[in-house]
Amino acid sequence: MLTIDFKYFPLQTGERVLDIGCGEGRHVINAYLQGDVTAIGIDLNPADLRVARERFAPFAQLENPQKIFSLQVADATRLPFLDNSFDKIICSEVLEHIHNYEAVLGEIRRVLKPHGLLAISVPRYWPEKICWQLSRAYHEVEGGHIRIFKAAHLRRVVETHNMQFLHRHWAHALHSPFWWLKCLLWDKQDDSRLIKLYHRLLVWDLMQRPWLTRTLEKCLNPLLGKSVVMYFQQRATDKATES
Repeated sequence: MLTIDFKYFPLQTGERVLDIGCGEGRHVINAYLQGDVTAIGIDLNPADLRVARERFAPFAQLENPQKIFSLQVADATRLPFLDNSFDKIICSEVLEHIHNYEAVLGEIRRVLKPHGLLAISVPRYWPEKICWQLSRAYHEVEGGHIRIFKAAHLRRVVETHNMQFLHRHWAHALHSPFWWLKCLLWDKQDDSRLIKLYHRLLVWDLMQRPWLTRTLEKCLNPLLGKSVVMYFQQRATDKATES
């Protein structure tokens, strides 16, 4: 289930792409598949990285030396990479988990090359607000969401880190009602037939991508999209002089 749309994030041969907080690998694996690039994913959770490596295995193209895939444990507030070392950076559904999220943006600015592209997604304000109102457990679990972003505010903050805003869209409208149901029935969700049926629908949609649900979600995303996705470009200024 991709949140970032590679139509707005095109990859060029030889580029280095970093997926910050890659989790179980959905975006970093897709970046590897999208082009002849070096795709690197980092996360603090070794268990998630093990899953990502297992999921990547069937897609490895060892015969193509232009495709490189790497995963490592790393802290997004202290990236273990040199300045100006990436052409593209993905940070999807990560910032809402991190107390000092501006430190992450500062590190992104440092390691992203001039004119490099950044794709960021976070939960959209009002669908996320409903989840918080329906269930305290939803956002109080370990490693859970600690803040709700308003897209306009996040955009302004990102822009202060030498970034030029390019585009915005929404994603995963069909998932908003699913999470509202899970939050409403939080203590009973494992036994809820309705939640299980809805989950089957989402899996079917993900695997089959039928015209009906794809069209429905595309139409509903501006209204119900659970995630907001924004794309930025690093400005070509002297970052050392600015700082």
